[in-house]
Amino acid sequence: MYVIGLLLAIVVGVTLGMIGSGGSILTVPILVYILGVNPVLATTYSLLIIGTTSLIGAVKGVQEKTVDFGKIIYFGLPSMVTVFIVRSYILPLVPDVIHVAGYSFHQDNVLMVLFASIMILSSVPMIKGREKNILKSDDGENLMLVAGQGILVGFVTGVVGAGGGFLIIPVLINSFGLSLKRAVSTSLLLITINSTIGLFGDLHKFGLFDWQLIIAYIILSIIGLFIGFKVSSRIDNSVLKKGFGYGILLVSIGILIHELIM
Repeated sequence: MYVIGLLLAIVVGVTLGMIGSGGSILTVPILVYILGVNPVLATTYSLLIIGTTSLIGAVKGVQEKTVDFGKIIYFGLPSMVTVFIVRSYILPLVPDVIHVAGYSFHQDNVLMVLFASIMILSSVPMIKGREKNILKSDDGENLMLVAGQGILVGFVTGVVGAGGGFLIIPVLINSFGLSLKRAVSTSLLLITINSTIGLFGDLHKFGLFDWQLIIAYIILSIIGLFIGFKVSSRIDNSVLKKGFGYGILLVSIGILIHELIM
């Protein structure tokens, strides 16, 4: 299982390189169910792994001048602040066992159910596809909406350790009208920043890390990243996103079955 989990790291990198998202959505289940990492610790692993992998892609985007820095201000800044607040001040307040209406739920199970729910919500627009609704730069109301979406991404990143690419990409394409290539590069930089900020709230966990596992996973995901860059230019974007959406949906259903039934 250990070897299978590491080989799947290549798949994670491929998805990041192809559509600028999906890294954490796949990494957390791989870490938890295949590599046996504690769910709470897996979210921190994910931030480090995906943040590092995304950094490599972001540097490539900066060199090729495909990163839209302006969008990082409107969308990224609210996201960054939210990540820091959630990881540093909100998550430490969540008890290991949560009591609701006479029922007890372990934090690990709640985290994975929440993660699966977010996966389902993110898969739907990928499968259906959405028409572009481009926002004008001088439209304050629309930009407030984008800032709100940035806060949502920051909250998701903070709570479940997901870089948020599966939420960032639709906003950059549908709301700002970026091409997929520019959206991917910009998303990778945003994921890098969000993941780094999220890690600041988890510095106390570094002593628990299995560094051999993390380093191996990062190396293989980076290899996958460059494979993804190559493959993305040969596959229709709409087919790519729809296929990935179905894959995310299937994984999320599997997680819910495991957590709620088995």
